[in-house]
Amino acid sequence: MKLPLESQLCFSLYATTIAVNRLYKPMLDKLGLTYPQYLVLSTLWEQDGLTVSAIADRLALESSMITPLLKRLEAAGLVIRTRNPRDERQVIVTLTAKGKSLNEKTACLTDTLLERSGMTPEPSKNSNR
Repeated sequence: MKLPLESQLCFSLYATTIAVNRLYKPMLDKLGLTYPQYLVLSTLWEQDGLTVSAIADRLALESSMITPLLKRLEAAGLVIRTRNPRDERQVIVTLTAKGKSLNEKTACLTDTLLERSGMTPEPSKNSNR
């Protein structure tokens, strides 16, 4: 017997993703970012100076999907793409000062999402609380 759509895990995940995107969109629009661009920046905020392939791996996407996002982020002055001098085939992506400053401006995204969901974050295992 096939489960009704509302009872299928895949639909629940899909609906949750749509809800998160709807919540983030107005806030990201004010910053001039799309959700995929935000994810790329989030990856670089965790670790700056990654290769295109490392960003793609982190986001479970193909490098060819990341490149157009990076071009738009570079045009906006948020990242710089440079060839790796040791391996010309690799492109290294680094945040500009403007790109780094957006990290603080996007902190409200997670706070808003948590507030609207009624959830509270678990303390980090590395926390000294």
